[in-house]
Formats: sequence, structure tokens, C-alpha cells
Amino acid sequence: MIKNKAAIRKMAQAGKLLSQMFEDMRAHMREGKSTLEIDAWIATQLKKNNLRSKSKGYMGYQHVSCISVNDVVVHGVPSSNVVLKKGDLVTVDVCASWNGYCADMARSFIVGIDHNERNKKLIEVAQIALDKGIAQARAGNRLTDISAAVQHEVERYGFGVVRDFAGHGIGKQMHEDPEVLNYGKPGRGPVLRPGMALAIEPMITMGSYDVAIMEDGWTVKTRDRSWAAHVEDTIVITEGEPVILTRLNQKDKSPHGKTATE
Repeated sequence: MIKNKAAIRKMAQAGKLLSQMFEDMRAHMREGKSTLEIDAWIATQLKKNNLRSKSKGYMGYQHVSCISVNDVVVHGVPSSNVVLKKGDLVTVDVCASWNGYCADMARSFIVGIDHNERNKKLIEVAQIALDKGIAQARAGNRLTDISAAVQHEVERYGFGVVRDFAGHGIGKQMHEDPEVLNYGKPGRGPVLRPGMALAIEPMITMGSYDVAIMEDGWTVKTRDRSWAAHVEDTIVITEGEPVILTRLNQKDKSPHGKTATE
């Protein structure tokens, strides 16, 4: 679906507000905090900024965020029983709308000071892969140019790219066509056109990319229990460089993407 300027402005506002919330969230990634407490803080921030959660109520889901810890890849359900420990790798994923239009964002954090360089590298590579994917989100390219760029970056560092979940189109709805895989050969799929909005979200693992859904029907873990990282930005394709709606400023930019506030 092609978004007009009014729709993109609303999505940009949603993205700006989410970006600021994620900046403030860093202070809450503390040892002893439960993931339910973090979800409650996020709910307060969404309400304060007139943002509407798109996950709460989705297929019966009861929370405003997904918070995934260590070997949980995506869709971790906030719980008072999941209490953060020093060195934990935590991913928070939030989709929210402002005046009816959505932005979707995820970031991975490490709790406290972690001297395990491999964990930090996992998050770093996920972010670099996201940037490489965004750089391919240009008018005239094909959808899988994004997918191939993500896969190449992840696998050259020896990490796994999850196959069972993907990014997606976004707009009035959290999930719209097309599905944006994180692996594949370039030059396939629909041609990218100005006004298309995509949520690009590499999900990568320390070991095998095989995953399993737990008994709660939501939580997705690696089968080999290796740790995972997940990052996500909402972008809009233009006549030139892609616009990143979910980054605040110059220092957070992709090397080839503009932020919505520029």
C-alpha cells in the first residue's frame, strides 16, 4: 500500500514518540526489574503520549509490549516471574499508533555491565544488518534486496538468521503486506515504490536459527537455547534515500538512511 503525505506524517509522529520512549527505557533495564514492571512503564508512556498499543488485544494478547530475554527470540510475554539479572540480553518490541497510523520498533539491551564480548557483538551485528537492509529499501529495488543484505551481514559474522518470522508492511494496521524476510536471494519480489512503509526487523541467533513456540502460544525460543537479538525500525521509501521513522537524530542514522526529523 502506498501512503500519502498525511499518513506518513502521522507515522513519523508515532515513530518519533516511540524513539524517545526507547531512549528513556534504557534507564529501566536494571537488575531486579521484572519484565511486567517494564511493560507497565511502557503502558504509562504510551498513554502520556497519546499512543495506542497495537499489540494489546491482538489475537488475545494482554500486554503493550513483547519483552524477550536471552534465548527468547521474539514475543516474550511480560511476567512478574521474569526478573532481569546482570548480563541478561533483553529485547523490547513495541508497535503503537498515533491518530490511527502505526510505527513498530524493537531494540536489544544488555542489563548492567557484561564482559561477554560475544553478546555485545550479537546486538551490534543485528543493528548493522538492519542498517544494511534499510540501505536497500530504495525505489526501483526489489523486496528481497533487503532480505539478502540482512542475511549476508549476519552470516558473515557466523550468526544465525531466523526463518520462521519476518518483517512486514505497516500503516493503519500493524501487519500489512508485504512480508519482509531476513534471508533470500536478491532481485525477487515486488518492486519497491515511493510511499511504501516497511517494518524491517532482523532476528538473529548465537547458534542455530531453528526456533520453537512455547506452550503459552506466544513465546518463541531458540531450539538450541542459544541467545538471540532482535532490532526493528519502521521506514518509508522515497524517491531518494529511505526515511527512518523510528530514530531520533543524526547519531542513530543508518549510513544510507535519513531520520524522519531531518
